[in-house]
Amino acid sequence: MEMHLQPLANACFVSGEAFVDGARVASYLVRSGAALEIVRYDLLETSAGTFTPEGFVACKWVHAYKARAAGENADRALKLTAENLFVALADPTTEPTPENTRLVQFLALMLERKKILRPKGRSNDGARNRYEHAKSKAIFEVPAGDLTPEFFVAVQEQLSVLVGTPKVKAEANAAPQEARQ
Repeated sequence: MEMHLQPLANACFVSGEAFVDGARVASYLVRSGAALEIVRYDLLETSAGTFTPEGFVACKWVHAYKARAAGENADRALKLTAENLFVALADPTTEPTPENTRLVQFLALMLERKKILRPKGRSNDGARNRYEHAKSKAIFEVPAGDLTPEFFVAVQEQLSVLVGTPKVKAEANAAPQEARQ
């Protein structure tokens, strides 16, 4: 799963105030507009209370702003993969929401299957699964949850916002019509 997004903004979407290194920035991925495209909004965490995006919020996270270094490949930062979305949402500084928690749980399962995350058991209280990131060796704790049909329906809705719904082939639609005639 990968998609291309706008790069991290240099100023708050709400106030227009320029970000400084270390500022807490809230990032939102929102499906909006007639074309139902994914739009990224970056704003100061202090402005998040007054921000009401138009469209469906697929996920949001808060992170410390770091200015891009001179010569850094900006195109590389535009690609959002399942791996770096997981790292952003599972970061301990990101405030968990029910939507983010559900998405993090699903991404952890997917990345474990791809051997990007290695399971390391449960936390001492048993409420979280522990994973080691293969590249960075960082340990992430993901809330343990029940993988019910309702869980997968909710995750499917979020993922369809992020990556779109699958396109149905024209032949598949034509076959049932021909059978009815």
